[in-house]
Amino acid sequence: MKTSAEAEYREYVASRWPRMLRTAYLLTGNHHDAEDLAQVALAKAYTGWERVRRTDDPDAYVWRIMINANVDRLRRLRVREWLTTRFPERQAADRADQIVDRSLLMEALGRLPPRQRAVVVLRFLEDRSESEVAAVLGTRVGTVRSHTARALAKLRRDGAVLGMGRGRAPAVSG
Repeated sequence: MKTSAEAEYREYVASRWPRMLRTAYLLTGNHHDAEDLAQVALAKAYTGWERVRRTDDPDAYVWRIMINANVDRLRRLRVREWLTTRFPERQAADRADQIVDRSLLMEALGRLPPRQRAVVVLRFLEDRSESEVAAVLGTRVGTVRSHTARALAKLRRDGAVLGMGRGRAPAVSG
């Protein structure tokens, strides 16, 4: 890579890293997997940086790389067991509601199919428009709308989400 292109790439990474890491965390539900996912996406972007920087929206291009890498990661992880970071015992009652809400939301997001999860994360937790999400995912706005509708319907039916903190937004930070 030429020196100016490499400097541009480094600047891009430095300015986007926190947001990418947050999105990756919301997609994976795990900080370590999120770091790996963001790094994989940035490594792929680095190898094709000349092509990435010539696009109309480099952010959408890189976010699409990250979402596709997450879908690939989930395909490889298909196991019949539910991997969890929690012990089977009930959580202590003295935990803050915010932490419980966050946990419930992350579990509910984890039960969504990868594309629906990506749409929910980008639309509502990244606060992107339908057209921005469509650009990131490389699909039509109608597809984003249908994924959104299906994901929200599934989240509404999810018993864990129904029990979340009535009247306040759940805390979701990476």
